[in-house]
Amino acid sequence: MIADYLERILKARVYDVAVETPLEPAPRLSARLGNRILMKREDLQPVFSFKLRGAYNKLAQLTAAEKAAGVICSSAGNHGQGVALAGRTMGVRAVVVMPVTTPSIKIDAVRALGAEIVLHGITYDDAYGRAQELVAAEGLTFIHPFNDPAVIAGQGTIGMEILRQHRAQHREGIDAVFVPAGGGGLISGIGLYIKALYPEIRIVGVEPEESPTMHSALAAGHPVRLDRVGIFVDGVAVREAGDETFRICREVVDEIVIVTNDEVCAAIRDVFEDTRAIMEPAGALAVAGIKRYVAATRCTDRTLVAINSGANMNFDRLRYIAERAAIGEHREALLAVQIPERPGSFRTFCETIGNRYITEFNYRYSDSSQARIFVGVGLTGGLAERAQLIARLRELGYPVSDLSDDEVAKLHVRHMVGGLAPGLKDERLYRIEFPEQPGALLEFLRAFGSRWNISLFHYTNPGSDYGRVLAGIQVPDTELGEFLAHLKGTGYEFWDESGNSTYRMFLAG
Repeated sequence: MIADYLERILKARVYDVAVETPLEPAPRLSARLGNRILMKREDLQPVFSFKLRGAYNKLAQLTAAEKAAGVICSSAGNHGQGVALAGRTMGVRAVVVMPVTTPSIKIDAVRALGAEIVLHGITYDDAYGRAQELVAAEGLTFIHPFNDPAVIAGQGTIGMEILRQHRAQHREGIDAVFVPAGGGGLISGIGLYIKALYPEIRIVGVEPEESPTMHSALAAGHPVRLDRVGIFVDGVAVREAGDETFRICREVVDEIVIVTNDEVCAAIRDVFEDTRAIMEPAGALAVAGIKRYVAATRCTDRTLVAINSGANMNFDRLRYIAERAAIGEHREALLAVQIPERPGSFRTFCETIGNRYITEFNYRYSDSSQARIFVGVGLTGGLAERAQLIARLRELGYPVSDLSDDEVAKLHVRHMVGGLAPGLKDERLYRIEFPEQPGALLEFLRAFGSRWNISLFHYTNPGSDYGRVLAGIQVPDTELGEFLAHLKGTGYEFWDESGNSTYRMFLAG
């Protein structure tokens, strides 16, 4: 298998449209992690993503009849740009089917490249289903984003470049290459080439905890269809790995590292600090994986390569990413602290915090004897400093709750600390997510209906992802079963947060 693919990679046609991207050192991140970190800058491709390699190589191998009939693909955006550019270059009609949640920057880019756009469904799998319907109806040739030998071989040229560039620039060998996994096309191609020549180099896949597609497949011994994938890291938001990519990954991938969305946000900032380039979430996934790997193994003086796979991200996501990056990097602690309700207590508490940077400070009167504070504290020493700060506050008699890993606190409560609701009855708290698109909030409210009273509501849209709602709803015990059936009937994902400690401290009746 490896020998066959090695020939395919060596013969792949990609450089009609792709460029050989640089393999750059990341000096700041290397110094922080105690290892040599190199970044393969696929974000510098003409479409700001590696995807044009595989797409062009596939189209180049089509017959004249297939090209004349036109091509179609389903895509979260980057593959669509690759297919669109390849189609324009070869004079082939290209149709791109994308979910309606695709960032507008990717939709606009595909349109600018001359492809026909079809927006359908919420996830990549929805778009894939629609694309197959159009294949049957119009006789188009489907260009798979990852589960195709020609596409895999095209992506494998990245591995070829890494080895050649590293030999020319460095004396020491490569210890590991970190690659976004997802459906498996990119990691399969890179892994096949590198393992063929240097089997001792570790190939490490990286996936977000919301979409552990290849990790689940390798653990089960076969591709697994996930019930749900989060689409913040939309470039790898695939419910099921391909059978061909799974077969390859089982042979060439040494392990899969799982990271959180906050760690991805922190990695976006890490890449920016070394390159002044802003990655999309999938583009920074490999860097997040390196950081998690180094923390887990405590390795030092290793050469670790990250594939910066893409930089197609809506600008309006940056606020959310910047806010979460501080938490993902453990540069901020979110704390709930109870202090005495008396003159001077604020100053005394702040003196206890010391010279640390206060990122936010929310106060609400609780009763005549105590006050509750929601405070964000900047950290320079990471988790160790956070633990020391909490221990110091408790030593001085302050009741403290660490909310740094509480989704309700991070997404909602930090923006709405404003008061308890005395006398409010039967309130239950739910965290709800729905696909973000124009009119999505109104559609959600219509689906929810008006039978039960909404007593608390906070909505946030982090940018072309999922809309997040925190809702307090008055539901008597006798109607709970009927209410839950109604909520499930809306089709939205939801979580009961009625017992959440942050809610109890700052918002509950």
